[in-house]
Amino acid sequence: MFRLTSAVPEVVDIDSGSGPSVPRKRADALRNKKTLLDAAAAAFVESGVDVPVRDIAAQAGVGIGTIYRHFPTRADLIVAVYRHQVEACAEAGSALLASSDTPHAALGQWINLFVDFLVTKHGLAEALQSGDPAFETLHTYFLDRLVPVCAQLLDAATAADEIRPDLDPYELLRAVGNLCIGEGNTPRYNARRMVDLLIAGLRRQ
Repeated sequence: MFRLTSAVPEVVDIDSGSGPSVPRKRADALRNKKTLLDAAAAAFVESGVDVPVRDIAAQAGVGIGTIYRHFPTRADLIVAVYRHQVEACAEAGSALLASSDTPHAALGQWINLFVDFLVTKHGLAEALQSGDPAFETLHTYFLDRLVPVCAQLLDAATAADEIRPDLDPYELLRAVGNLCIGEGNTPRYNARRMVDLLIAGLRRQ
C-alpha cells in the first residue's frame, strides 16, 4: 500500500519574488502537497472518500484552509490523490527493474503495487463512476501511465527468457483487475494469492 509519510508544517504560500529562497519555497510546497496527498490517500483507505476534510488535515499536520487552497472541491482532491497514486505506481517500474534480482521478480513486485492500488481504493471506484466531469479523463490517464510501465517490465522479462513472449500488457493488467474484484467481500477469497499464482504462471517451464 502507498504509505503515509511523516507530517510536516503547514504549507507556506510561494511569493513571486526572486532569489535563492524561491526554489527552496517551491520544494517545500511540493513536499507539503505530497504529504497532504499521502494523508488523503491513507484517510480514503481507512474511511472512504467521504472522510471529513478535518481528519485529512489533522493527519497531514496542516489547517483545513491549506487543503482548500490546494483543492477547492472534494472532486479536486479525489482526482489529485488518484493521479498521485498512479504516478507512484508508474515511477516504481524502472526502480524495481534496477533493484530486483531478475526482471520477473521486478514484475511480480510491481504487480503487487498495482494490486495495492486497486484493492485499497475504498469508495474511489464509485466516485469515479458518479458522472462528475472532473473524473472523465482519469481512466485514460490510468491506462496511458501504467500500460507502458507494464510493457517495459514484460519486455525485460521476455528478453531475459523468463516468460513467454506473447503477453499483452493491457490484457495482463485487465486480468489482475478482474482477480481483484470482490477482494474483502468474503474471507474465502484472497485476490493477492490469485494474482501471485497468475504471475508465477507466466514463467517459462
